Amino acid sequence: MVLQEKFVIACGLFLLTSLTDLLDGYIARNWKGQSSILGSVLDPLADKFLVTILCVSLTAVQLIPFWLMTLILSRDVYLVLSGFRVRWVTLPPPKTFKRYFDFSHPTASVQPSLISKVNTNVQLLLLTATCGAPVFDYVNHPGLHFLWGVTSLTTSWSFYDYLTKVPYTVLKKS
Repeated sequence: MVLQEKFVIACGLFLLTSLTDLLDGYIARNWKGQSSILGSVLDPLADKFLVTILCVSLTAVQLIPFWLMTLILSRDVYLVLSGFRVRWVTLPPPKTFKRYFDFSHPTASVQPSLISKVNTNVQLLLLTATCGAPVFDYVNHPGLHFLWGVTSLTTSWSFYDYLTKVPYTVLKKS
């Protein structure tokens, strides 16, 4: 929808997706038996996928600067690749394709830092505000440009945090 410049529909779909993601997370955390290991792996990947697609699309229509998209995606690619590496390193022998993708045997748990949580919210605010910019006619507003700066700072800080600290704990076999 963004690439076709149907921003009202794109904003509506993004809002709906965000609300259902919040509801899904709430249910998984608060209702017994409604969370799964597979869900704990797929949910963050789906979130990264949504952010990536929307960020690339908004950059393609020149609503987000290329440099900011590159920074956001570089951090996310690093996190995903690091997750694959951590899984490989913490997987006890024998290391097989089947065991690697068997999420019923978790080997590590990730603890996002405060700056990472703040960054996620700032990025979602950026995507929401940018998606709404053509709808409400504030594409060149200084507030949006300020949000680019805030997003670049929190993304850089979060990236640095992940590069310099160990954000995961190896789980002991039970």
